[in-house]
Amino acid sequence: MRLYATVAAGGFRRHATYRVATAAGVFTNTVFGFILSYTYIALWDERPQLGGYSMDDALAYVWIGQALITVCGMMGGGFEDELIERIRTGDIAVDLYRPADLQIWWFSANLGRAAYQLLGRGIAPMAAGWLAFRFTLPAGPGSWLAFMVAVALGSTVGFAIWYLVAMSAFWLMDGQGVVQVAWLGGLFFSGMLLPLNVFPGALGEVARVLPWASLLQVPADVYLGTYEGWELAGAYAFQGGWALVLLGAGRAVQAAATRKVVVQGG
Repeated sequence: MRLYATVAAGGFRRHATYRVATAAGVFTNTVFGFILSYTYIALWDERPQLGGYSMDDALAYVWIGQALITVCGMMGGGFEDELIERIRTGDIAVDLYRPADLQIWWFSANLGRAAYQLLGRGIAPMAAGWLAFRFTLPAGPGSWLAFMVAVALGSTVGFAIWYLVAMSAFWLMDGQGVVQVAWLGGLFFSGMLLPLNVFPGALGEVARVLPWASLLQVPADVYLGTYEGWELAGAYAFQGGWALVLLGAGRAVQAAATRKVVVQGG
């Protein structure tokens, strides 16, 4: 465990060195937050209580999305390109022979990255959005804690999705096609463009049970106090269930990849 804690700390420090990139990310998230906010204002003026959200709730949803976009990996996990490159060049063989679990290693590195992104690119845009729009805030410390648990689970699901995406490169000439499909899936089905609650009919029902809903829709609803008691436990179970399924799939793919490397190396 000490090894993986060191890897997580290293992931945090690594991303903390890119201060200019962090500042650019804060600026970009804030600008897009304002664009989406005014779009939502126009939409909610025409359709009050759309998706069961008040105007203040909808604006909060916008800024939660901007705060979590890199934390939960809605448009990329922040590590998949590096892992795909290691697979493409064959350097992954060295990683597989190390006395450390490949999946846990990358999970730990991603944990440090996500923690930094939450502090570096999450808080500032959300604070700017609240100063400009005074959107809904959680009722108290307990609600904030519930929200952070949902964020942690969402980040875990995001890692599991992108780990599977990266590992697909073992069987594909180029993993970028899968990356693009996952990118589009995360953008649309996480609720980044519009809350999944406003999706009509069967599309909405399907979208709300896909793993991407764990990245934004569920944390946002926890933040807004939509879930209470057993409903909150059910929301966590939904996220945790997808995390277990996807992490388990990642381990199965990793085992198959290890066998492939051993056979080819032999």
